[in-house]
Amino acid sequence: MNVQRSFSRGSESAAAERSGTLYLVGTPIGNLEDMTFRAIRTLKEVDIIAAEDTRQTRKLLTHYEIATRLVSYHEHNKQASGIELIRLLMEGQSIALVSDAGLPAISDPGADLVASAVEHHISVVPIPGANAALSALIISGQPTDRFSFVGFPPRDRKPLAQWLQQLRKQEGTLICYESPHRVGKTLAAMHENWGDRPIAMVRELTKRHEEAVRGTITECLQWLEENPAMGEYCLVIAGYDGTVTGEGQEEEDRPWWKGLELSEHVSRYEEQTGDRREAIKKAAQDLGLPKRDVYNELMRK
Repeated sequence: MNVQRSFSRGSESAAAERSGTLYLVGTPIGNLEDMTFRAIRTLKEVDIIAAEDTRQTRKLLTHYEIATRLVSYHEHNKQASGIELIRLLMEGQSIALVSDAGLPAISDPGADLVASAVEHHISVVPIPGANAALSALIISGQPTDRFSFVGFPPRDRKPLAQWLQQLRKQEGTLICYESPHRVGKTLAAMHENWGDRPIAMVRELTKRHEEAVRGTITECLQWLEENPAMGEYCLVIAGYDGTVTGEGQEEEDRPWWKGLELSEHVSRYEEQTGDRREAIKKAAQDLGLPKRDVYNELMRK
């Protein structure tokens, strides 16, 4: 059991009393004016700022005249750096974790640091800010009452197809990120596996060239043919409504025996069970027919 009371020192954990606090600080996703007063104050007050890309974060800190010590924490050094950050937190130092843009710990190694902090009974406090996925969702025109953020699609074709098949019957709106050089391939794969669903392609959020292209997957693919992809994309796709199917979905959803001759249908079961009567019974159940009708039909052939 781990109970955290972020703003009172009456913690159930003695370790939490002694340790510092890990702050997850939201940063702008493009427009510097989206930095909150609380985020600026927190970055000035903490002992250390852990950043995904120190060069990118230094620009932000310079703009707001923040002189706090800056260290690196990213995917390639997260194991060694994470251990050191936890040690410093347990010694009582306060640390702010930031990503290159938006909220940390979403599709980045910050999630591992948070998990480790929780395991060590270190308080983790969110400092909310801009987020690309939610910003794209609320302007997409898609339903917002139920949605799932599914991160970045797999790069390779086979894992991508498996990923899409796992998600294709999810009813809530789906949100994912995609790079400009892969967005066309990903949309084509979505069309193949999901059919021609409504979608919004949102890019350059909060920046000068902010753009939302809304339509079907086919229409968005046509748009990309005439307007080359530029900038990072957030795709907001309508969920499964029970009626739209992609190429190959109909075959997958059909029973394995659909289209087989009755004799072949029964033979398949007979090979599995080794029992002719049981095979006829199973085939009859599949077809919703009495066993006698199946038997008589087989006898006529």
